[in-house]
Amino acid sequence: MERLINIDNGGTLTDICVWDGEEFSFTKTLTTPFDLSQCLFDGMAKASTDIFGEEDLPRLLHSTRHIRYSTTQGTNALVERKGPQIGVLTDSRTLAEELRTGDASAALFDDLVGSRVAVIDTDRDLEELSLDIVRQVNRLTTDGAARLVIAMADREQERIVKSVLLRKFPRHLLGSVPILFTWEFTPDAVRGRRVWSGIINSFLHPTMERFLYNAENRLRDHKVKNPLLIYRNDGASSRVAKSVALKTYSSGPRGGLEGTKALSSAYGLEHVLMIDVGGTTTDVGSVKNSTISTDRRGSIQGVPISFEMSNVHSSGVGGSSIIALRNGVITVGPESVGAAPGPACFGFGGKQATITDVNLLLGVLDPDTYLDGGFSLDAQRSRAVITEVIAEPLRISLEEALIRMEAAYFERMSTSFADDVVDGESTTVAAFGGAGPMSACGAARIAGVRRVLVPRMAAVFSAFGIGFSDIGQTYEANIAGLSADEFAATKTRLRERATRDMFQEGHEIGECRLEWSVVQEDADGQLLNEESYSDSDPQPSVSAHHAMLTLTARFELPHARIPQAEATEKSPAVSSSTRNVRSTAEQVDEVPVFDLDTQNAGATAAGPAIVEGPYFTARVPQGWRFDVTVAGDLMLMDTIQN
Repeated sequence: MERLINIDNGGTLTDICVWDGEEFSFTKTLTTPFDLSQCLFDGMAKASTDIFGEEDLPRLLHSTRHIRYSTTQGTNALVERKGPQIGVLTDSRTLAEELRTGDASAALFDDLVGSRVAVIDTDRDLEELSLDIVRQVNRLTTDGAARLVIAMADREQERIVKSVLLRKFPRHLLGSVPILFTWEFTPDAVRGRRVWSGIINSFLHPTMERFLYNAENRLRDHKVKNPLLIYRNDGASSRVAKSVALKTYSSGPRGGLEGTKALSSAYGLEHVLMIDVGGTTTDVGSVKNSTISTDRRGSIQGVPISFEMSNVHSSGVGGSSIIALRNGVITVGPESVGAAPGPACFGFGGKQATITDVNLLLGVLDPDTYLDGGFSLDAQRSRAVITEVIAEPLRISLEEALIRMEAAYFERMSTSFADDVVDGESTTVAAFGGAGPMSACGAARIAGVRRVLVPRMAAVFSAFGIGFSDIGQTYEANIAGLSADEFAATKTRLRERATRDMFQEGHEIGECRLEWSVVQEDADGQLLNEESYSDSDPQPSVSAHHAMLTLTARFELPHARIPQAEATEKSPAVSSSTRNVRSTAEQVDEVPVFDLDTQNAGATAAGPAIVEGPYFTARVPQGWRFDVTVAGDLMLMDTIQN
């Protein structure tokens, strides 16, 4: 089969995973925040070297069926508030206060919209209304609005406003200030969710548009036949022109969850907590009985939206999180040094301490094998920074500072997922991301979890998880109160949209799997029930205030499979070397180092130990034991925890 490339673009590192139908090739490269398309192509070029023995990017691209891409660009833009100023035109004098309900909502609204809200009276005659609309739009743009969100009480009022705008403003002026009509964007009848969805999408869109179209144009320069696919936070992928900016938010963690779901099924695990530890954040999600925890109507930074979101929460603790001294207490994050300047040991001028610097000086990391030897770490820079910012201010030795910093990091990481642990005995922590395997056991013990699973592809696991996505689109329409003819027309309209969009994705509707469902919500938009529906079924009986008919069209792509867990004969793991690792301020232990890829299934050993996997280092503390599974993954058990 043709290759499939999955790319997960993070704040510090960008992960590339290539599957040819049998084998995986994967690599990592530093993220280039000045031009994200650069690290995309750098990573693929690096992957081509691993596959062909020499760099041959054109050959890789021309043997690839699809490139699926996930990026934190939208997430970071919202966190850093880097985007256009939004103006809102509405017919409600209370909308702004409604959207500002709660501290998180108020802060986000003030940053994105502020005072750029204009209210019109739609009860006027059309000529007076037209004059008022023109006047208010001019005021919003004069006040700095670069994008407008039209939020009327009902769909018909928005149609009237749209017709006025199209009639009164020349096309080129409307194009310079893009306009989003909330009822066109989503049929969600809950006003707050609908308008917030429009505001956030308008804010994210230009940032995503510039980068993604630039990346797509660079692919065209290589004469790549298939378009770039964007991986979304609902677990599906679609071409750039058919993707909604809002659905790129937190898409990487959804890839991690899809991979975690596959692990849960392969190992028969009841409850798996994903902890994806990147450079800046730790993303935590839950899979119970092989089902991903999602919210039918999700939220972003505390504000409700109209679209499904994985139930993932993030904490500001990662491999590049700053470990600092505040009021005499060692703290971790949420600030991060990112990829530039990065940890002090990267040698790019970083002046802040991170757990990467700590693990280097503790002896957990080998300075010459970081990123599989593709990057050398500078211990002297780490030593100087930690001495200056932690050891000397506390008047303690460097060795004591390292132990305290590691303990603070374990504690901070454990708080990121401890509340999600219902039963420590039945919970497994799946630890991945570049920084996850080094600290997972230390954090799990504090949280009361005895089992940790580190996938062989931990370093690129979210990119691996993207490989479980198909090309898909989802549509919905409110069917409450519709007659039989109106319901039939609604079904036809949804199917026609799916037929058109999937054709533009390159596939006939007959090649796609269609999934219908009926979702009922109460007057406040809370989910009452969701039932599957067949295209041949009669019109469903609905009594809810909001009843949505949903259609998902999905063209299935090939998926990898994790081998099912099976009993294997135990044998001692074979170490390849030893490493001096500090366990206390006074003690350094000589611990065995195991190369994961050279171990047989069933290989086992007790900690303290270090396991080197592809692009990651796992620390096995005293009291823990690891087993290598049939799939080549690392299963760790705490043998002394009560």
